[in-house]
Amino acid sequence: MIKLLVVDNHPIIRKGLDLLFVTSPQIQVVGGVSNGEAIFDFLKSNSVDIIICEIDLPKLNGITALRRLKRDYPSVKVIMFSSQPEKIYALNTLKAGASGYLTKTSDIFTIKEAIMKVYDGGVYLSNEMAQQMALGRRVTRTGTHFKKLSTREIEVLKLLSSGKKNKEIAEELDINEKTVSTYKARLMKKLNVTNIVDLISRAKLLEL
Repeated sequence: MIKLLVVDNHPIIRKGLDLLFVTSPQIQVVGGVSNGEAIFDFLKSNSVDIIICEIDLPKLNGITALRRLKRDYPSVKVIMFSSQPEKIYALNTLKAGASGYLTKTSDIFTIKEAIMKVYDGGVYLSNEMAQQMALGRRVTRTGTHFKKLSTREIEVLKLLSSGKKNKEIAEELDINEKTVSTYKARLMKKLNVTNIVDLISRAKLLEL
């Protein structure tokens, strides 16, 4: 039996996935938590095989939680499950340690398929994204910009666009404020802007 933890700040998502697998002979939802920090509290006393995790989480965002999971619980596999655009986040979350990426428009069959594939040691992406990876390219209208950005830079840009200050970003990503400032400077240079207002506007344009 595959033990599944659902991480999402929307109760209806957690309940929906729980109901989806309630009669499954292969998959059991062993818990649901609403924020990134709660993942680690749950894992202290519960066994989990796979985590389905939203990116946009309170207290600790999904990508930062993913990094900690890969460091502290390397045997636990993570599938990111988000409404964020796959073309922007899928490859970056895989680089950070995820074993798969599902959009919230995925149907029941696709969700089950992803869980089984990841449990068996595979990596799950949509057919379109897998084909783009096989061809060694990312064909999107925002691809030119995102090829320039590292996973960490995308994290910082997303947190800046959500209104967080340097100190808050440093605490959430477990880095110092000077490093945050360095990332901001890199982002401005790479995205060809000169101030924080234009940087945040660019983040919104890129659908962050």
